[in-house]
Amino acid sequence: MYICLMYSKEIIKGTLKPIILKLLQEHNRMYGYEITQKVKELTKDKIQITEGALYPLLHKLEAEGIVTTEKESIGKRVRKYYKLTETGNSKAAELIDEFIDFMATMKHILDPNLSPGYGTAQ
Repeated sequence: MYICLMYSKEIIKGTLKPIILKLLQEHNRMYGYEITQKVKELTKDKIQITEGALYPLLHKLEAEGIVTTEKESIGKRVRKYYKLTETGNSKAAELIDEFIDFMATMKHILDPNLSPGYGTAQ
């Protein structure tokens, strides 16, 4: 399902949604293979997302109205692009903020000597 050189499947599974939403937020629209390659590039191959992990999540996000799709013909092939909806933009910002706060909280748990202002979400 997930190919990962550095991290456990459990950790990666919990991060896929914010990763995908952040990429779509930054790049406006992307197709599946492009998403997998961008993740590999940004993580220096530490995280490699397979089609079996990516597409079910993209389909779920589409069913929830968070992403929409656009098809584009590239020669004889049809490429399906994913793009955040207006609702998706709000949800992406919310989920990304939540995840950033979660990471700060986890860092504080793992290293209690950090400054007390470790998280912002209530």
